[in-house]
Amino acid sequence: MMIFADTSALFALLVRNDYMHVRAKLNFEHFAATGMRLLTSSYVLLETSALLQRRVGLEAVWSFDRKIMPLLEIEWVEADLHGRAVRRLQMENNRQVSLTDCLSFEIMEAREIRMAFAFDEHFSERGFKIAAFYDLNREGA
Repeated sequence: MMIFADTSALFALLVRNDYMHVRAKLNFEHFAATGMRLLTSSYVLLETSALLQRRVGLEAVWSFDRKIMPLLEIEWVEADLHGRAVRRLQMENNRQVSLTDCLSFEIMEAREIRMAFAFDEHFSERGFKIAAFYDLNREGA
């Protein structure tokens, strides 16, 4: 099974004091243990790296590059896909939805991926299922 990995989950996975860190870590471990594959885009990599650099520091970027990126399948964005994401952003006409989000939706639809490893409500608002095998509120932890 393929799951799309979003910045919100990757950031939480790497930042121990993020309020979603434990949930992200448990889910990530579940994906590895059950053979689920994670796909992301080069835009998510860029967005995650920039966020880590700004909020945590360069060491977090290096950790992301060494520990997490090798575990991901990456869709490297070319002009056609970028253009589709820009058109989608224009149709969305919503300042809260980013170009990276629109690109993610385009990739997920093209690859028929219905599940996202994300803590961003924009995915569920567009009909994608959020991969929350470990929901700490539901699990009682």
